[in-house]
Amino acid sequence: MIPPINLIDAFDRVTDYWSPKVIGEVNDQLLKVAKLKGALVWHAHDGEDELFHIVKGKLRMEFEDHAVDLKEGDILTIPKGVMHNPVAEEECWVLLVEPASTKHTGDEITDRTRSLEEQMS
Repeated sequence: MIPPINLIDAFDRVTDYWSPKVIGEVNDQLLKVAKLKGALVWHAHDGEDELFHIVKGKLRMEFEDHAVDLKEGDILTIPKGVMHNPVAEEECWVLLVEPASTKHTGDEITDRTRSLEEQMS
């Protein structure tokens, strides 16, 4: 039997901001849930696209030449190689879809950077 996953309940696993947790896999793509608050760091993923689905709250995605404001229910795909910085004024819940090879903060390493092993726990 293949058990379902309740997306809202999956956020109970997330205890720290900017610390995604893997909740599933589709082909070579990981499904991750994360709670965001504040700013992460400017970064890019050179070889992977990244999808953000806003489950709860609002998120501002900053790009080098503009910003996009996202609300609950919105989906935004960041193409590979594009510099971006997610910013959440208040707590925001997101579902991320990205390849397993995606480094959390690209080549930028900060105290918020999480390894894949940390995201799997």
